[in-house]
This record gives sequence, structure tokens and C-alpha cells, in this order.
Amino acid sequence: MSFLLETIRLGLKNLRLHLLRSVLTSLGIILGVAAVIIMVSIGEGNKQAALRGIEALGATNIIVRSVQPPETASLSGEERSFIAKYGITRDDFMRLEFNISDARSLVPLKAVGAEISYAAHRLPSQVFGTTPVLRTVANLRVRSRGRYLTDEDLRQHTPVAVIGSEVAEKFFRLRDPLGATFRIDQQLFRVIGVLEPVGLSGGAGSALVGRDLNKDVHIPLTTAELQFQDIVVRRQTGSFSGEEVELSEVYLTVKSTDQVLITAERVRRLMDVRHKDTNDVQIIVPWELLEEARKTALVWNVVLISIAAISLLVGGIGIMNIMLASVTERTREIGIRRALGATRRHIIAQFLVETGTLTGVGGLLGIGLGLFVSVGIGWALPWILSLPILRGRFEDITVIETQITPWSIVLSFTVASAVGLTFGIYPAVVASRQDPIVALRHD
Repeated sequence: MSFLLETIRLGLKNLRLHLLRSVLTSLGIILGVAAVIIMVSIGEGNKQAALRGIEALGATNIIVRSVQPPETASLSGEERSFIAKYGITRDDFMRLEFNISDARSLVPLKAVGAEISYAAHRLPSQVFGTTPVLRTVANLRVRSRGRYLTDEDLRQHTPVAVIGSEVAEKFFRLRDPLGATFRIDQQLFRVIGVLEPVGLSGGAGSALVGRDLNKDVHIPLTTAELQFQDIVVRRQTGSFSGEEVELSEVYLTVKSTDQVLITAERVRRLMDVRHKDTNDVQIIVPWELLEEARKTALVWNVVLISIAAISLLVGGIGIMNIMLASVTERTREIGIRRALGATRRHIIAQFLVETGTLTGVGGLLGIGLGLFVSVGIGWALPWILSLPILRGRFEDITVIETQITPWSIVLSFTVASAVGLTFGIYPAVVASRQDPIVALRHD
């Protein structure tokens, strides 16, 4: 025990004598460990954000959506002065109801209107006629004091609307939106509720559904069918274009995730009967996308860790380089210790203590740095991007979500220690093989 304590004391004393060199030597380990933790935390944070966006669409949901065929979307000018008919029909919906009778719910959505307006404010229409069941199926939450659509609204064809959070912010920033009246094209509707922010704006879920869900407006399906036709006309300078779509989307919910993939295949076969050659219907299965997102995130974690591990490798090479230089500097000291009875094992132990201390302390400092940056990057990034030199250059990047994982801390510290000790063995062996007589003659 006294031998071990004396060896540790000598190793630490030597490191203190060359404090600056010791810090610079362990810098590679510090940055390497920090890089692993930071990269994994950013990757994990982005993964969780993407998974939340997909899960918000409902793990047991299957979304059937009307999409404009490529041949009609590519036309412009005079060629666009026509009505393009495509997408899900009411017959398609009835066939889904009849053939997928074991589904928990089947909810239609019908897009109506070209524009919504209030006072001087105008927005492109994202109005959908639907049923009250959509609230449960799409995991929607309504702010307090308001309400969602009801069966009574459907029976009475009531001109009421539930608006998204961004619509409320745009139209009713200075007043309470509940009870206010706005226009969908030329039709008046009364606000009965405001949706909580969906959290998909600019995220994975928004990309999947093709729009920002916070700009949606929901009205009773019966009212949409009564006050609006299936044709939506959009006029531009010198031309107009129209779309005839009976149903924009259908949300189909199954009873458990075990039935999702089987039911999705049944839905695809039913849709292929009339839409296989037209390419005007898209099937979105969040459960499939969830599994793909998890696999992609795993691959990215491996890639990020591999890149960060290069820093650890460089740090290990730096330790070996400095320790080899230290052997040359301390050749006479090694000779004296050997002459006084120290064995090769003693010399190896002393150098490994020094190497282990460098990697251990460097690893702990790297963990601290990695945790500090991972926690601070979330609030520091908006401040950095608000600086005059960067303002307006990165409008799409407002925040980076991070999530610290314990396994990344343990893995980075273990790998750093292993790399440091591995690269420290060779200098220790070189030092232990010094001939005592030759070493004593060294200047």
C-alpha cells in the first residue's frame, strides 16, 4: 500500500511541476469527451422532437390524404385556367366505412374557402369541415373557456369555428377571440374555441401533413357542405385555377398499434382500386414513420459518436507524444531510481499514474464542459442569433433542443480513460526498459 501511495504521490508531483503542459496535454481528452456528450445530446434532442411530432399525429392513426397529381401541379398560366378534380371522394369514404368496419373511428376533413379574413388581416385558407371526433383522434386541446365542435353543431349546420393558435394570434392579438366573427371567403363564422399550440410548426409533423397545423380552422362538416361547394377557385393576375376535391383527408383510427400495419395495407388496396393510376391519394402511417425515425436516429448517433471519437483519438496521441518527450527529459531520473532499487514494474506504474491522472481529470473536465454547453445552448442560441451581425440570417433556426443521456457520459469517460491508458502504456514500457547505467550518464 505504501508503494502505491508513494507512486501516486510522485506521479502527481511531476504533473504539478509541469502544470501548463499537463493541462494542454489533457485538452484533447477534455474536448473529445465534451464533443461526444454535446453531439449525442443534440442528436437525442432532435430525435425526441421528431418523435413527438410524429406521435402527435397518433400512433394508431392512418391518414388518407388527397394530393394534387404532378401533371396538374406543373401547369401554369393559361393552362391553369381550369378545374382540376382529384383526391378522395365520398364514395371512397363509404367504401372505407364498409370494408374497415373494425376501425375505432373514421373522421373526414373537407377543405373549404380560399381566404380567411378579419378586419384588415387576411390569411390563405386552411379551413376544414370535420366532425367532433377529430378532437380525440388528432389529440387536439382547446384553451379554457372555449369548446370544440359538437354533434349539435353538425345537426344545426351552425356557422361556428375553432381556430388555431396562430390564427388567434394574427387576428385577435388585442382582444378575446371567443365570440368574435370573421369571414371565410364571404361567409361569416363565430369563434367558439381556440386550439392549444400543436407543436408541429416547422417540425416533422408539419412536414408530414404538408401544412402548419397551428393555422388550421375547423368548422362543422355539414356547414362546410352547405355553405361551400366542392370547387375552390383561386384567382391570379390573368388566370385562375380551381380544385374540385370532395374530401381532403380521412383520419382512420385502429384499436391498437398491432393492427396499424395490417389495416394500412387494407386501406392501400382499397384506395388502389380507383386511384392507383392517378397518384392523387397519399397514405400516411405515423407508426411506420415512428419506427423509421428511431432507426435513422440510431444511425445518426453512431455517426456523431464516431466523429467525436476522433477527438478522443487525437487526445490519446497527444498524451503519448508528451509522455515520450517526458521519458527523454527524465532519463537521468529513471536511471537514479533504477540504481536505488526500483524495478521496471515501479517505473511503469509511475508513468501510468501520470497518464491515468491526465485522462481521468481531463475526462471529468470534459463531462463538465459537455453538460454546460448542452444545457446552455438552448437559451444561448437565440441570444447569439439576435446579435446585429447575425440578425435575420438564420430565421429558420430559433432553438436547438438537447437531451443529455447518461450513457453518453459513461461511454465518453470510459473510452477516454481507455484511450489515454492505452496510449500511455508504450511510453511507460519505453521508460522501464532504460538501461540504468546509460540513463545515469545521460545529461
